[in-house]
Amino acid sequence: MKTMRTVRLRGFTLVEIMIVVAIISLLAAIAIPALLRAGARSQATVCINNLRQIDTAVQQFSVEAGKHVGDVINYPNDLTPYVKLNQKGQIPPCPAGGTYTLNAVGTVPSAQCSLGTTVNPAHLQP
Repeated sequence: MKTMRTVRLRGFTLVEIMIVVAIISLLAAIAIPALLRAGARSQATVCINNLRQIDTAVQQFSVEAGKHVGDVINYPNDLTPYVKLNQKGQIPPCPAGGTYTLNAVGTVPSAQCSLGTTVNPAHLQP
């Protein structure tokens, strides 16, 4: 007598695949917003560091050029020798697309980002 062997095909059922897809989408729903927040925080940190560097350059230039409180500084030409330039030979811009403006000598802070408090986290010097 011949015995019949049951041949069972190996594979995943639809329910198993749906569970895996649900777990992956749940993990993505948690991870993607966290990655976006981390990116925004890093852009704000770079912008604030650029503002500090520009502020230091303003102070150095003011002392060396004999500027007085209320004098205006030509940005970026006057500060270029005092700031570490990027690969393009320019003062580093705001990574989020903001623009830097200078206040008069003696004003705190001496440099501001156009984004300021319009983004979260803010692009302001502490």
